[in-house]
Amino acid sequence: MKLYDYFRSSAGYRVRIALALKGLTAERIPLHLVKDGGQQRRPENLARNPAGLVPTLEVEGGAITQSLAIVEYLEEVFPDPPLLPAAPLLRAQVRAAALTVACDIHPLNNLRVLGYLERQMGQDKAARDAWYRHWIAEGLGALEALLAPRPGGGPYAFGATPGLADLCLVPQLFNARRFNCPVEPYPTLLAIDAACAALPAFQAARPDQQSDAE
Repeated sequence: MKLYDYFRSSAGYRVRIALALKGLTAERIPLHLVKDGGQQRRPENLARNPAGLVPTLEVEGGAITQSLAIVEYLEEVFPDPPLLPAAPLLRAQVRAAALTVACDIHPLNNLRVLGYLERQMGQDKAARDAWYRHWIAEGLGALEALLAPRPGGGPYAFGATPGLADLCLVPQLFNARRFNCPVEPYPTLLAIDAACAALPAFQAARPDQQSDAE
């Protein structure tokens, strides 16, 4: 397997955690999202990922784009250890938490949206950062309410082992801190993040542990 990735990409970060949790190794090929006008927009990457994004996972027979599609593929092909619980209701709740990050928070705050706000919409850095903090607060507030009851019990988002919700939450909190967003209002999320941070799989996937880290 080959993983086309950028060290600060939260979507790539999710996939790195999933691979590490499952004990899988993929050849990692960094693509810098800023240098050279964005290496993800090179023709050879557009052939793999027409959206011009990362990550992309190349496997025998083809390529998979979109981080959660990649994680679901890994879950189906390498089911142990599982990233989703067995009970259908709990599986749906885990997916809902993951999608709160992947659909409600991240798309509004990714690099190309922030760049559009500055270049095409004429917003300065202060306005861009205010936009970022607003949508972080909206999304993390919803996630805190969703996870505060601690469905499934245990130190992680949905039980005694980390899974799909955790691998989405941790990168989003990393981004929130990087942009100086207040995270103190989310004690449940911080507790889950701390539990994950103690695990070698999460440590190995951190942005500062990647070969292209700056």
